[in-house]
Amino acid sequence: MLVVAFLPAAALAGSPSSSQVSSDQSEAAQLEARIAQQGELVQSLVTSYDQAQAHEAQVQAQLTATEARLSADRATQARATVVLRQIALEAYTTGAESSQMTALFAGGSASSTVERQAYSVVANASVRNAIDAVQIDEQQTQSDETQLQAEQVAAEASVLQLATQGKAAQEALDQDNALLAQVKGNIQTLLAAIAQQQAEAERAAEQQMAAKAAAQAASVAFTVTPSPGEYTNPLRAINDLVPERIDQGVDYSGAGPIFAIGNGVVLSTVNSGWPGGTFISYRLTNGPADGLVVYAAEDIDPVVSVGQTVSPNTTIGMMYEGPDGIETGWSDPSGDGETMARDYGQFSGGNSTAFGANFSDLLASVGAPPGILQNNPPTGSLPSNWPQW
Repeated sequence: MLVVAFLPAAALAGSPSSSQVSSDQSEAAQLEARIAQQGELVQSLVTSYDQAQAHEAQVQAQLTATEARLSADRATQARATVVLRQIALEAYTTGAESSQMTALFAGGSASSTVERQAYSVVANASVRNAIDAVQIDEQQTQSDETQLQAEQVAAEASVLQLATQGKAAQEALDQDNALLAQVKGNIQTLLAAIAQQQAEAERAAEQQMAAKAAAQAASVAFTVTPSPGEYTNPLRAINDLVPERIDQGVDYSGAGPIFAIGNGVVLSTVNSGWPGGTFISYRLTNGPADGLVVYAAEDIDPVVSVGQTVSPNTTIGMMYEGPDGIETGWSDPSGDGETMARDYGQFSGGNSTAFGANFSDLLASVGAPPGILQNNPPTGSLPSNWPQW
């Protein structure tokens, strides 16, 4: 009998999403439906295989019985022939016929007329009929044997075909079970990744809320009232503020809230080209630099959005102790990540520029520590109408 063994159900790239989970769940449902159909097919083939095997065994038994019957018929015929010869012998010995009957027993030939007459005398009708019946039965048995042999060949072919079909169906079922296990594993991985993303998003939101709360607290503690047209120190609330080099702008290390230097409108908050991905820029709307654009970039968590109006008491971001510190200076008019020093071709990678030195002077004028020149004089010059501090 064919034995069916159902196998048990057994690296995702990119960002996981609910649509991926839905797609995999749909695929899993389709696989489960197909596996159920394949299971029914396998069971049907097993039943047919068992029936074919039973039929083959039945045909074999019939063939064996027929062969036994044929052998018995031949033995009966042989016994009848012996009896017939015995009758003929007795007839001969009692003088029922002439001595020519001896030829019937000597050579076993019945070709002569005398021998046929002797046979007619000796073989009575009942014996003759018995032998004829045996011969007819032998012929029928041989015909049955031939038919059964053909049926046996067909039964063996049917069993072989069903075994092959059953094996193919089982292999397909095993493959789909393995695929279903993989899909279910993918679903679990996706769900875990989505859960992790949600947890990270919640943590980021909590951190942002904490940063805004800290910025609001810092704003209350370091609120200033500048005179009209004046700017204020944007780094007044930074803890452990340390000035570093002057390059495109001015570099600093430390941690804490960064304020706008004056009134303005936010143009951008991010740019992947800068370390840390932050580039907060805002266009000033008051003071001597009215219309110019200021930037603060690198290790800062922005707490403002594009289009927002700011004042000297607005926290634009929270500086954290990262690997790069911050850089602040003059952005080009677009506010999209380029600096005035770049626009004027002043910066070559580590040198102090005229625009960086000018912004350092502005910071010094409002009470912040100035940056450190790398070369003096700094590289380049300012436009003739650029404000001085």
